[in-house]
Amino acid sequence: MEAFLAFIATVVATLFAQATLARATRNHSPQDGAWAFALATFALGSAALFIGVTTGWDNGTFRAFYLLGAILSVPWLALGTIYLIHGNKIGRRVQWCLVGFSGMALGAMLTCAIAPGISGSAIPVGKEVLPVLPRVLAAAGSGLGALVIIIGAVLSAIRWMRKPGPVARRRAVANMLIALGTLILSGGGLIQGIVGKDTAFAVSLALGISVIYAGFLVASGGAREPKQGEAATST
Repeated sequence: MEAFLAFIATVVATLFAQATLARATRNHSPQDGAWAFALATFALGSAALFIGVTTGWDNGTFRAFYLLGAILSVPWLALGTIYLIHGNKIGRRVQWCLVGFSGMALGAMLTCAIAPGISGSAIPVGKEVLPVLPRVLAAAGSGLGALVIIIGAVLSAIRWMRKPGPVARRRAVANMLIALGTLILSGGGLIQGIVGKDTAFAVSLALGISVIYAGFLVASGGAREPKQGEAATST
């Protein structure tokens, strides 16, 4: 079951990353670019999960899985929300900070010592095999990223209520779906008692990425509108 769900998540994230990157290239929309990168990290992290649960975990597979899935994916999702809500000026500043954070995370995961004994198909637990720094980066990146996404959803809803219109409505629905998908990704623990830890994680991964991409589709529904959309994102 874990392998099947990891495979589904990998395929879904890969196809969606390609489609989102194509939109970003065609429409020059920075939020689509950020989301395409986030989806690529999801796809690679899911691929590492698939390899780990089918052929057995090793240090390299777990490093890739933790870096891409636990540390980088949610912050880059949040960058897309920042671009969508606050526009290019603020988005570019945050993006450069996120590039630095990503470089730090890459260095930390490449150089950190991992406790011996990673093997088998069970998903390793970060706090049991990793030192403090990677776990702090994962907590900061995922926690702050999720907070930004949720706040973005709330702000979009407030703006829609204050100034109703199709653009505001689309943006509000998109951010709500992205926030819901992010919560699903982090909510696997809620069903652990029913299906087990590893299966719960795989279920939340496959379902969460699908809901998040639904948000991308809604957000990009007006991407082919005239360039006034760029002015709208800067408000």
